[in-house]
Amino acid sequence: MHAKAVSLLQELTEAHSVSGHEEEVRSIFARELREYGALSTDRTGSVFCELPGAGPRVLIAGHMDEVGFLVQNITHDGFLQIQPVGGWWEHVLLAQRVEIRTRSGKKILGVISSKPPHFLPEAVRKQVMTIDQMFVDVGGASRHEVESEFGISLGDPVAPLSAFTAMEKPGYYLAKAFDNRVGMAGAIQAGQILAGGPHPNHLILAGTVQEEVGLRGAKTAAHFVKPDVAIVLEGPPADDTPGFSRADSQGRLGGGVQIRLYDPSAIMNPRLAELAIRTAREENIPHQVTVRRSGGTDAGSFHLANEGIPSVVLGVPARYIHSHNAVIDIDDQLHLVALTVALARRLDEAVVKGLTQYL
Repeated sequence: MHAKAVSLLQELTEAHSVSGHEEEVRSIFARELREYGALSTDRTGSVFCELPGAGPRVLIAGHMDEVGFLVQNITHDGFLQIQPVGGWWEHVLLAQRVEIRTRSGKKILGVISSKPPHFLPEAVRKQVMTIDQMFVDVGGASRHEVESEFGISLGDPVAPLSAFTAMEKPGYYLAKAFDNRVGMAGAIQAGQILAGGPHPNHLILAGTVQEEVGLRGAKTAAHFVKPDVAIVLEGPPADDTPGFSRADSQGRLGGGVQIRLYDPSAIMNPRLAELAIRTAREENIPHQVTVRRSGGTDAGSFHLANEGIPSVVLGVPARYIHSHNAVIDIDDQLHLVALTVALARRLDEAVVKGLTQYL
């Protein structure tokens, strides 16, 4: 299980799938689940695999997209100006490698650059460089060369380039896009396990699009598959590094799967959240409970869709998300899968009906 989880995570994190351009992750999802159930997509590109069964429609969903950029302009002398897609912190960008995926599918290496500090006044050097002051150097000498020889066009997606790498501590891995390839890996792995035995429901595994730009894909996904309940799998930011109180940490690497009760985008269904906590305790699955003051997930769209969909978020804490190099503990990923499977097996007709029985 460990080796398979690592292999799948490596392929998913190294895939190039900026919001709105999720083809590579969607292809992996389809390949991994094709033999287990019927595949479909909605008209925004979210992908689904259904494992038929009697009972409520239970959705297990991750989002396929990662933060990245689009080519906004190509200068006369061959440099790319970029438009951020999703939330970036400018501190983490300069001197980082990126890949531009052209219309033909070819990937072009570039590096995020700016005017060198040697040529800046001292006061300017101390300021944070904004993205519109940065550019990507692909080695082109002119706009004509970049367009005609390299094949780069306006609107091409640009993703971080960072290899999936094992760290010195066993089970710790460094990569881009753990937000949210851990969730995608979890949905795939949980689906494969659940397909091998009975489940008291109709399961729908999903990869949504465009979460990083406003939880957009979840809106159309909810209308397309009409779930009765949603388990959202995520890669939330860890809070166990210098600057945080270790004693107050709610997202510690090695602390187990994170069960989210609240963030500004959604108040999780209290009964479903309590069921997740109780399931983790009864199944001896390491877990940590969190109430977030910021951020949001696809639960923000799911819980308000249709007539309301009871939702809960399970996560694998990752240090330094929305950067080229995030860190996870693979055991947290395995605990995410274990809790997802155990929770799904408890969501029968009576339990799901009870989640919204208010009178």
